[in-house]
Amino acid sequence: MLTQITITDIAPDGRGIAFIKGKPIYIPYTIPGETLMAHVFENRGTGVTLLESSTDRVEPRCSHFGLGKCGGCQWQHLNLDAQIALKTDLVAMAFEQEGIANPPLQFTLASPQEWHYSNTATFIPAEGGLGFMGQDGEGAIAIDECSVIHPAILQVINELDLTIDTLTSLTVQVNEQGEAMLILQTSDDEPPELEITLPVSLNFLLSHHEPLNLIGHTHSVQRIHNRTFRITAGVENRSNLGQVAQMVEVVLRYLDPQPSQRILDLYGGIGLFSAFVAPHVEHVTYVDSYPPAATDAEANLADFDNIDILEGRVELVLEALDEPFDTIIVDPPARGMNHQAILNLRRVKASTLVYISQNPTTLARDAKVLMDELGYRLVEVQPLDFAPHRVAVECVALFHKKKRK
Repeated sequence: MLTQITITDIAPDGRGIAFIKGKPIYIPYTIPGETLMAHVFENRGTGVTLLESSTDRVEPRCSHFGLGKCGGCQWQHLNLDAQIALKTDLVAMAFEQEGIANPPLQFTLASPQEWHYSNTATFIPAEGGLGFMGQDGEGAIAIDECSVIHPAILQVINELDLTIDTLTSLTVQVNEQGEAMLILQTSDDEPPELEITLPVSLNFLLSHHEPLNLIGHTHSVQRIHNRTFRITAGVENRSNLGQVAQMVEVVLRYLDPQPSQRILDLYGGIGLFSAFVAPHVEHVTYVDSYPPAATDAEANLADFDNIDILEGRVELVLEALDEPFDTIIVDPPARGMNHQAILNLRRVKASTLVYISQNPTTLARDAKVLMDELGYRLVEVQPLDFAPHRVAVECVALFHKKKRK
């Protein structure tokens, strides 16, 4: 049976929310303020007829966008200004759900590029080729177009003749010189025997995340904010490089680095933030637990003599440190910080902490611990739109230690 509903809110996964007798109903590809006829089943619904459209609604660019199609984008039906506003609201909502009312939140910074901003894409096997997970995680959808990834990625996919029965994923990464790196994963953890005529590097990633080089280079080379970085296959790095440059500027503004300062860079990855802060401070200590990331950092930071590189789990390294730091940078994975790692931050007695987050929900959770158990004050949160037309939003948060009276 069809039910007339009005969308009044937005969910963290990007779906619109309507209420029937006080019960939330989640409808994809809808916008707050819209009225529609929908099929409703339990707490989910599917729109059938749009009765009143939002002025923020636009025509999707990709033919693969929509119900039963590619699940990569959630918001191609929304204009970009509306996306930015909603992402700001989602960050505020995450903090409020942790009991942090009226967080000091800035408006989300837009991406320098709206389309074709991603230099990395991970494909999975689909009927008829390679593609992305379908809407609501239902199967894989083969694609022949994508408006958010770099065009060179699809060019590689279209020219690739790849038949591997055990293939589980294929990641393609390109740089501004047009060089491409492919990273394969299989269900049996066995590197395949391949003949590749394309001018690409080919690497294999084992289930425990150890990379094996098959053809060409072990890493790609990317230009970020006027500096070159090597990134080994399997090492995580943000794929919207233009927005990474803006993030670096926000981090430096929050750090306000001074010549006498000692900085602790936790979850340091390829050494991105260490590279840009090191010229301005006395000393930087970099920490990461993933060996290939630490190896990349050693190469990327080789021109500095004021950086120590420590490989190990953050919570354990913190236990071993016996020196104070002025400022801490943390850039954890999307799951956030290990709770023990947060508590161990007490040991370094830093007055300033800059938290770079891939996930507003885990940022808000960790912020609550930093504020309630470590005595930090949340000064400002700057969201950044790394993924236009997707619901994802990243943040940089500034914390200062409360002064004792």
